[in-house]
Parts: sequence; structure tokens; C-alpha cells
Amino acid sequence: MKTTTRLLLLACLSMPLLVACNKGDDKAAAVVEAPLAAPTTNEGAAWDTYLTEVVKRNIEGATNVYLYTLPDPAGADFEGEYARQLEKAQGDVARGGVEGTLLAFGSQNSAKSADLAIASFAQAQPGTMKGVRLMFIGASADSERVKAAVEPSGAKYEFIEAK
Repeated sequence: MKTTTRLLLLACLSMPLLVACNKGDDKAAAVVEAPLAAPTTNEGAAWDTYLTEVVKRNIEGATNVYLYTLPDPAGADFEGEYARQLEKAQGDVARGGVEGTLLAFGSQNSAKSADLAIASFAQAQPGTMKGVRLMFIGASADSERVKAAVEPSGAKYEFIEAK
């Protein structure tokens, strides 16, 4: 009986200490991430890092994430890379959507990324992408044409301006 009483007393006395330890976690969670700024150069690595960070900050419940990026259009193998990304994106869209999937398109050339997204959804059947989110990271001038190409598929369109 003495042992049980002592254990209960120890548990009661240690509760305030455990609660105090958790208060630091609330402060850590309140830290706000610094705003992102799009790279000012066409360097591929900087853009890849930027686009990945944008997707991470907006992932909200996505279970599968696909990020389609393009290199600098002035680069040596831009057309080849564009064709490979288009083939992959078209294949992913043709399979139909699985709820919780996030498809993100972005690059240093917003118009080319928009072209890639539009071409990827050109053959999509109506309603086959329900539960899928499409995130376009680019210029607002390209947003509406991507939205018009994506909406018939049933995907939820999201636009994030690269600035």
C-alpha cells in the first residue's frame, strides 16, 4: 500500500512539470515561415529549390505529389526535356486521378509551364480527376488559360503567383 501511495503522489507531483514541457512546443509551432521570393535568374537549381518549397508549404493533405518543372528555355536540351515532361504528365493524367494527389506545374518560364499543363490535360476525360489538385506556379497572365484547360477534368485548380 505504501508503494502505491508513493507512486500516485509522484505521478501527481510530476504532472505540472510535464505540462510545462509541452508549453515550449506551442511557441515553436507559432513560428511563421519567411515569405518566398522567386529566383531572379534562370538557374535551374534555384528554381527547383523554390518550386519544391512552394509545393511543401501548400501540400495540405496531399498523399501523392508530382512536380513538373522545365529547364531554362535558352538551354541546350530544352525541347527534349519539354517532350519528356509532357509525355510523363500526359501519362499521369491519362491514368485518371486518385483522391489526394497534387499535380504541380512551374518553371522560370511561366508561359512554357502553362503550355505544359494545358497539353497534359488536352486528352483528359471529363470528371476523371475528381479529388486531384492541380497547382500552377507562375504568372497571373497564364493562370486563366491553365484553369480553363484543367476544370473540365474535375481537378481542383489552385494558382500561386511566382513573385
